[in-house]
Amino acid sequence: MNLNKKSILVTGGTGSFGKKFIEMLLDKYPEIGRIIVYSRDELKQFEMSQVFNPIKFPAMRYFIGDVRDKSRLKRACENVDVIIHAAALKQVPAAEYNPMECIKTNIFGAENVIDAALDMGVKRVVALSTDKAAAPINLYGATKLCSDKLFVAANNMKGQRDLRLSVVRYGNVMGSRGSVVPFFMNKKKSGELTITDERMTRFNISLEEGVLMVLHALENAWGGEIFVPKIPSYRINDLADAIGPDCKKTIVGIRPGEKIHEEMITSSDSFNTVDVGTYYAILPQTFRYTKEEYMKKMNAKSVPNDFVYNSGRTNEVWLKVVEIRDLIKKHVDPNFTI
Repeated sequence: MNLNKKSILVTGGTGSFGKKFIEMLLDKYPEIGRIIVYSRDELKQFEMSQVFNPIKFPAMRYFIGDVRDKSRLKRACENVDVIIHAAALKQVPAAEYNPMECIKTNIFGAENVIDAALDMGVKRVVALSTDKAAAPINLYGATKLCSDKLFVAANNMKGQRDLRLSVVRYGNVMGSRGSVVPFFMNKKKSGELTITDERMTRFNISLEEGVLMVLHALENAWGGEIFVPKIPSYRINDLADAIGPDCKKTIVGIRPGEKIHEEMITSSDSFNTVDVGTYYAILPQTFRYTKEEYMKKMNAKSVPNDFVYNSGRTNEVWLKVVEIRDLIKKHVDPNFTI
């Protein structure tokens, strides 16, 4: 989808993803119509406007608003072509302690985004999900699974509208705010790294790869897909060795709602999952196209029955310590040294 002349609204636009997405949009589409940053933190919007100044980048707009506020969200969506839904409460312990706040933003906020898209003539919606939405054991993952289901099902009630809604689901974003890499890099100064469990593994994706995945969904989605990237895993001990090889490593135990390994595709999803090359796509179980039609048109192939995509047990691509260091230097801190 050529985004030149188009208007794009990014919920949660001041977050790590939103900043990188907007940076890449401005570079890729010099004639883009409008980019609307929709978020509730005026300080972050002010700081972002110093980087993406509307004088230098006339496409930029900054809207204070919350996805919980349907009327404000609809006002922001006037004449918008594309919504990228990145707003969420995503800290697992905070969600466990404040469940209704997480539900209001992640589920009711998703419903408001869908209603705004249906009512305001939006053409494309891509919602960001998480590996924690697959077989969730914490509230954050459960709310994102609900959100995913809402966006998939919304394709069934669009009527004759030229509207496609899809989801992208990926693992830990290297260097994103609140993630383990910057946490370890900061803790390194103390000479001690706290590790929840030595067996722990996680998927790894860069912000750039996440943005490219969203652009792929905008270009290729039929509506109702959950796109999943093929990405490497790392062991938490290898990450600790990559950042602070001389640090003391203290085991503190897993946090409430945390998994040893993360999943992005469960065995129950395998029957509706296809391999489209760079990504997997979990197709909707009931919709206006069949799995066979999708595979033929997209040159995709079915995955084996009971296929599972797990960061520890089934992923065959692993990052080595030296590769983790290279990625940190490339994507997090160009001055990183051990």
